Amino acid sequence: MSALYVHLPWCVRKCPYCDFNSHPLRTGLPESEYLRALLDDFARERARARHPIHSVYFGGGTPSLFSPAAFARLLEAFALPDAAEVTMEANPGTVETAGTIREYASAGINRVSLGVQSFDDGRLRGLGRIHDGRDARRAAIAIREAGFLEFNIDLMYGLPGQTVAEALADLEGTVSLEPTHVSWYQLTIEARTEFARRPPKLPAADALADISEAGQAFLAERGYERYEVSAYARPGSRCRHNLNYWTFGDYLGIGAGAHGKLTAPHGVVRTAKARQPRLYLKDPSPIDTPVDPAALPVEFMMNALRLVEGVAPSCFAERTGLSDAVIDEVVAALREEGLMEPDRLALTEFGYRHLDTVVARFL
Repeated sequence: MSALYVHLPWCVRKCPYCDFNSHPLRTGLPESEYLRALLDDFARERARARHPIHSVYFGGGTPSLFSPAAFARLLEAFALPDAAEVTMEANPGTVETAGTIREYASAGINRVSLGVQSFDDGRLRGLGRIHDGRDARRAAIAIREAGFLEFNIDLMYGLPGQTVAEALADLEGTVSLEPTHVSWYQLTIEARTEFARRPPKLPAADALADISEAGQAFLAERGYERYEVSAYARPGSRCRHNLNYWTFGDYLGIGAGAHGKLTAPHGVVRTAKARQPRLYLKDPSPIDTPVDPAALPVEFMMNALRLVEGVAPSCFAERTGLSDAVIDEVVAALREEGLMEPDRLALTEFGYRHLDTVVARFL
């Protein structure tokens, strides 16, 4: 099966830590024009896909700037199966009432990912967010009241000067809202961001390790199982769309700056679209780049080994088209060193603590 990623690139304001392809909305949202480009883009990409689409993820930017009618039009064109997972990212500053959320549900959205990042107003100001803690709580309650069975809260840790107690307070605020899924990830300084130009003072490595350990224990005690580096879910609520990425499945990417991955008859192809919305609107055609077979082992492991349970041994050959012999020597060495499990392409607890180093072994 395939997944579909749809990029909606505009936001109210660019956050200083954000390195995603997002653009502050300085004039009116060109919703109709952008929808036409997306539909043309999708028709072209869908014709190249080898598998049915089982999930859609609307990311950004701030997708909730687009109207429910826009999502309804897109989803009608996508013609998804009834069981498809359809996620929309939302900003608490743009989604406030259960009535509004119900309109998105009626359009076909069945999972919402709410970008909270923190419940502390001071931290939110430092992160450049347009909402405060009260907005975040109100938006999460509205999502629940609208009847969504699945919703995720995005939360950061390792914020400037943050203590273990402060990080746990954010997690307490998160689980009190009863999301089915939590994405809890460390703030990192990315190139080409405002934080890269004027970096804030982040917690030291020891403090980050303490926060991570305490937070993982907190979430586990409250019924959220860690199944990927930054992903925690209640039973039955793992994100199917992201699992497709992590198991190196095919996915289509449409929208400004969107990327895709397709398995072609002669290998794996990466696709990309123009990053600037004005250029994308002029020409939404893809730029295709074949993946060098020598790069496939590290690309596969960079994804699959993020999963706590890893993947079945057969998955490597199925998803890359390469022989297991390509990785056998490295895998055997990692198992000998106690870094990889004996019966799966999965890391031991010790190996998981050294994920980046292990992945680099496949270069």
